Amino acid sequence: MKTGQVILVGAGPGDPELLTLKGRRAIESADVVVYDRLVGPAILDLIPDHAQRINVGKEPSHHAVPQEQINQILLEKALEGNQVVRLKGGDPFLFGRGGEELELLNQHGVPFQEIPGITSAIAVPAYAGIPVTHRDCCSSLHIVTGHQRAGQPLDINFRALVEAKGTLVFLMGVKALGEICQGLLDGGMSPNMPAAVVEKGTTPSQRVTLSTLGSLPEAAKENHVTCPAIIIVGEVCEYTQQFDWFDQLPLKGKRVVVTRPKERAGTLSQRLRSLGADVTEFPCIETHPRIPCPEMEEAVDQIGRYEWLVFTSPAGVSTLMDFLDRTDRDVRALGAIKLAAIGPGTDRELRKHGLRADLIPEVYDSDHLGQGLADTKPSGKVLILRAEWGTQALTDALDRATISYDDIRCYETRYTAPNADQVRTLLKEGTIVTFTSASTVTGFVSALGAETDFSSVTAACIGKQTEAEARKHNLHTITAEKATMDALIQRIVEGESSWN
Repeated sequence: MKTGQVILVGAGPGDPELLTLKGRRAIESADVVVYDRLVGPAILDLIPDHAQRINVGKEPSHHAVPQEQINQILLEKALEGNQVVRLKGGDPFLFGRGGEELELLNQHGVPFQEIPGITSAIAVPAYAGIPVTHRDCCSSLHIVTGHQRAGQPLDINFRALVEAKGTLVFLMGVKALGEICQGLLDGGMSPNMPAAVVEKGTTPSQRVTLSTLGSLPEAAKENHVTCPAIIIVGEVCEYTQQFDWFDQLPLKGKRVVVTRPKERAGTLSQRLRSLGADVTEFPCIETHPRIPCPEMEEAVDQIGRYEWLVFTSPAGVSTLMDFLDRTDRDVRALGAIKLAAIGPGTDRELRKHGLRADLIPEVYDSDHLGQGLADTKPSGKVLILRAEWGTQALTDALDRATISYDDIRCYETRYTAPNADQVRTLLKEGTIVTFTSASTVTGFVSALGAETDFSSVTAACIGKQTEAEARKHNLHTITAEKATMDALIQRIVEGESSWN
């Protein structure tokens, strides 16, 4: 049997967008992923469905899986011929015990790689507006572990650290905060030296406690500081009052649930996270092409009978393209047919295949799409490819204009609820749930159950049809002025400003 390999991947400090491109590629090609507790769900979502997941997460004062056992798991899975990713928070070689894990692999001749991660020692201060070096006050950085074995004192030369006169960053030091501060004071550091503790750095839950070295333990106690957190000591801490950009993001800490299908949630989730939102992806629907779909096959075989080809969602485009691929054809099979798309998102899906919509209505819904087609006064037939339970507004508009059409339901929408229990716990006051179609509303309510209390949920809806469906279920709604992602995000930001 061919021996596999192990790739140590640093997942970064918490923000999923700080994962490196190389690290992402490694995760997406893995057969087995062995991961720690501080790796966030957005990064875990990158793991392929076929890959085995092994959680070896370590809680404070409780090691779920001993380090020696983790080392053995990596060895065994690699010897089975797997591509194994060891996914660790931060950087594997900075107090991440990555070297210990490689030693056993090296002894057994197992190939390995190490992909560095962005360390919290630099990223977390940056997200708190603290530059770890600044020419006006310091020119060196010292990263120190604050971890102490049970019943043993810290093995740190505090006097040497004080004499170095640089910025000090202590990782894993919350439990030993008092001892760290006292050690620095005993080493000769001024009690008035600026100091800070940053909890849950780079995440929407980030919180900064700014104080002085002498007062930091008490300030941390008053603010109920918990792990994970890092300690920063040095004059650079004062810059947080000038440079704290993360807390100024318009959606900082706001809980947002994204209900789009998994394959289409990424862009919206990323944009919301870039505004500081705490995003949970809860795909309530899945789209599945009808296979076989003889109606679509016949229509494509006789595409010359049609003047217009109409798509009401990106899923319709991808369904058609998948069908062409399965039948050894490409977009040339569509000839010179004109293309109509319900909105920019559907047009973007067309553009992925070298096509462009000839018609996009000013208002992105089925009614206005039908009116737009009617206004073109087509002399030929219209072909519609859409979901099994599509609205009649489109065909009603064509009927009023006496336009001939074939309405083919080429894919179906299925409701799903992979993490409904988790989402129920999030439905507290202030939670925003995004809906990009009426079907996502139906899927959301179906997944959580009609008995669920939705009174505290704010439904951010992309259009009037989606809004109408949300109101059927007594959801408080805010609605985008246009049925676009840009307008939806802007409406959420505007709503947050008004709520504050």
